[in-house]
Amino acid sequence: MMRLLALDFDGVISDSAPEAFSVALRTYLELVPDSQLAELARPMLGAQAPSLQSVAAHALYPAFLELMPLGNRAEDYGVILGALELRRDVPDQAAYDVLHAGTDPSWLRAYHKRFYKVRAALAARDAEGWERLMGPYPELLEILRRRGGDAILAIATAKDRRSVEKLLRVYGIDDLIPLERVHDKETGVTKDAHLEHLGRQFGLAPEEMTFIDDKVNHLDVVAKLGVRCGLAAWGYNGPREVALASERGHLVCSLGDAEEQLFEAKTGSNPGASAG
Repeated sequence: MMRLLALDFDGVISDSAPEAFSVALRTYLELVPDSQLAELARPMLGAQAPSLQSVAAHALYPAFLELMPLGNRAEDYGVILGALELRRDVPDQAAYDVLHAGTDPSWLRAYHKRFYKVRAALAARDAEGWERLMGPYPELLEILRRRGGDAILAIATAKDRRSVEKLLRVYGIDDLIPLERVHDKETGVTKDAHLEHLGRQFGLAPEEMTFIDDKVNHLDVVAKLGVRCGLAAWGYNGPREVALASERGHLVCSLGDAEEQLFEAKTGSNPGASAG
């Protein structure tokens, strides 16, 4: 029986890809000011946050979305934009991993650090515009509202806790997920650390917890604990990620069947526990 449902935030609760793209592009141009992307990126670089419409219409956005599931951290956005600038072919996780491994580690650290500074500055200058770039998935909020009494709801995310707290209020579900159940990078750098912490926090065995993320590699790590894992197949995940999650033995949930799969399906053995 599922007693706790832990959710990643970006790409699961929050449709945050437009904000990630906007901040990633600003950060990239600060570190690579002579980039060939500079002219193309100009509409994204004003003092105010761009509109959702302008992000969706941007020439780089579809390719950025396609590669987003292959990364894990803010530094990966820099790698992705570098690949787009050089027109590198990145068909799968293995190709992306080679690209990441070949990037200067000091540049990756600088990009990662600068990304959060750029994000904070944009949020301070234009809070409303920044929030508009991160709307929720309404269908998921409805499910959580209907079934919030059936399991402990928690968040396991790399996003900073302060931003998550603010957006939960904006989405109107801060009462369902109190701040003490929001675990960010301060809890640990990997998602298995988050789930282990939640198990200790609530005295739960791994098989009593379910974890939903939009990254298959995060699910692989957490599944080794014995936690039931599922891919959020909404947002920017595509057939590549769905096929990989299924191959690894994870649940694959759409917004249409998530309620049934998470709250009504029988949960004996964890199908992802043996994923390697």
